[in-house]
Amino acid sequence: MTLDQVRLTSLASCAGCAGKAGIATLAEVLPPLQRIFPAANHPDLLVGLAGPDDAAVYKLSEDLAIVQTVDFFPPVVDDPYTYGAIAAANAMSDVYAMGGEVILALQVANFPEGLPYSVLAEIFRGGGEKVAEAGGVIAGGHTLFDEEPKYGLAVTGTIDPKTLMRKSGAQPGDVLLLTKALGTGVVLTAARADACEPNHLKSAVDSMLLLNRHPSHLAKGAGAHACTDITGFGLIGHAAEMARASDVRIVLDASQAPALPGALDYIAAGHLTGGAGRNRAGVEGQVEIADGVPEDIEHLLYDAQTSGGLLIAVAAEAANKLASALDKDGFVAACVGRIERGAGVRVEA
Repeated sequence: MTLDQVRLTSLASCAGCAGKAGIATLAEVLPPLQRIFPAANHPDLLVGLAGPDDAAVYKLSEDLAIVQTVDFFPPVVDDPYTYGAIAAANAMSDVYAMGGEVILALQVANFPEGLPYSVLAEIFRGGGEKVAEAGGVIAGGHTLFDEEPKYGLAVTGTIDPKTLMRKSGAQPGDVLLLTKALGTGVVLTAARADACEPNHLKSAVDSMLLLNRHPSHLAKGAGAHACTDITGFGLIGHAAEMARASDVRIVLDASQAPALPGALDYIAAGHLTGGAGRNRAGVEGQVEIADGVPEDIEHLLYDAQTSGGLLIAVAAEAANKLASALDKDGFVAACVGRIERGAGVRVEA
C-alpha cells in the first residue's frame, strides 16, 4: 500500500472533535479528581480542575505563568500532512484562548501497524510545520500502535498572569465576537460519506488550518473580558460554559451565526454528528431557543467544531474596533450575541 492509497478517514470512528467526551460525561467523571486536588491547596495553580477553562495555568512568578493543554483526535481529512497540521492548530488553540504564546509541544500519536510509516511521517511533518508557524518547537512525544489512527499535541505556553483571558470575565453589556465560521462537523461528516463538494471541504480545511494566535493578540489588545475557543462542545456548549463561569446570561443572535459554505445544505441532507446530540443533551435546562429560530441554524449552533474560532466577550465600546481589526487581517468578525444579567443561554431568531 502506498501513501496515496491510504484513506485515513475510513479508519476513523468519528470526525475530529465530534468524538470529544460530552459536557455531561465530564461533569460525572471529574468530581473525584477535584476532591483530590482542591484549588485551595494549590495557590499557584491559577486555572485547574475547578473551572471550565481551556487550559491549565500555573504561576511561576508574579509576571510569568505556564499554560498547558493536550488535544488529539482521529483523522478529519485523508491527506496525512493536512490532518497533522489541523490537529496541531486545534491543540494550540487552547493556549491562544487563554491569551498565551506557544513555546513547546510533545506529540501524541496512535497508528495502525499495517499502514506505511510514511503516512505517520507526513502527519508528523504537518504538525511540526504548524507548530513552527506558531513560533514553537516539537521536542518529543509518545506513539502507540492502535487500529484507529489518532494524533495531537501536549502543548506548553507562557503568559503574564495579569493578561490571562478566561471564560469567567464576561460582563453585562459586553458584545460577543466569533472569529471563524461554523459547520466543520457537518462538512467533515458529509465528506466521510462522499457527499461533500470539494470547494466546501477546502473552505472547511482552510478555516481549521488557521491559527487563533493573531485573533488572541487582537482580543488582548482590545481588553477582552473573556474568551474561549469553539471546539467539540459547539457554540452553544462553549457559550453555556462562559455563562456559568461568568454568572451571566448569554444571548446568541441566530441570524448572525456565520456558516461555512455548504454547511446548512449538509444539515438539511442529514449529515449530522453524534457530537451535536451530546452537546444538546449536555446543556439541557440551560438553553432557551426562541420561536422562529430555523432548525438548521439551531443544529449549526450545536455542531461540534474542530479547530474553531475564538468567542470573545468585549466591552461594547471596543467591539467595533476589534471587529474592524479582525476583518482587516482576514478573519471572520461576526457579532453573534451579547451579555446580559441573568443565567444560561438564550438563542434569538
